Amino acid sequence: MNHPWRNRDAEHKPAQLAAAARCGFDIPPTLLTNDETSAREFARAHGPVIYKPLRSTDYQNADGRALTVWVEEVDPADLAAGVDQTVHLFQKRVQSVADLRVTAVGEEVFTVRIEGSPGLDWRRHYDTLSYSLIDTPPTLATRVRQYLDAFGLVFGAFDFGVDRDGRIWWYECNPNGQFAWFPEPISEKIVTAVADQLHHAGEHRAR
Repeated sequence: MNHPWRNRDAEHKPAQLAAAARCGFDIPPTLLTNDETSAREFARAHGPVIYKPLRSTDYQNADGRALTVWVEEVDPADLAAGVDQTVHLFQKRVQSVADLRVTAVGEEVFTVRIEGSPGLDWRRHYDTLSYSLIDTPPTLATRVRQYLDAFGLVFGAFDFGVDRDGRIWWYECNPNGQFAWFPEPISEKIVTAVADQLHHAGEHRAR
């Protein structure tokens, strides 16, 4: 649904972080660096720290299967000279009790609370998770709308963590995020919104 150029712009993680900050999202302390010393200092100040990829990759194994760089906690002892080879994204780990996947389709926003992950990156544990469609907090919905407008997007799949105090922390927005793996009562609502958005593409719709 998004223009390909808008997708390209919105996939750039540094631009995502800057836009999210302008929109008022709570963002965990974050460092982008290829300096080993800076990475070590950040880990000491904000540990535990996680590592996240800066962009989606086309890496494949010998059988042609796509490989994913998972979100992982960083052992400070592993922050060696290899950090200097390319820019890395380090972030303070959110001690979350649940995750939120917020899927925005045009003017509609669907918020799914995800619970039950035994590990840091819930994408590795789809079958063990529970999913519940909840009301989107009004402030969150407003910031999501502002973010989409900042990039000229119609669709976005946002990831957030919820800590023990109920504070919602920004992780990222995938302008091409998936949703078909949700239970059917949830996914069919999003499919309907997508179909409606495509049906009315190009029309002016008052907000």
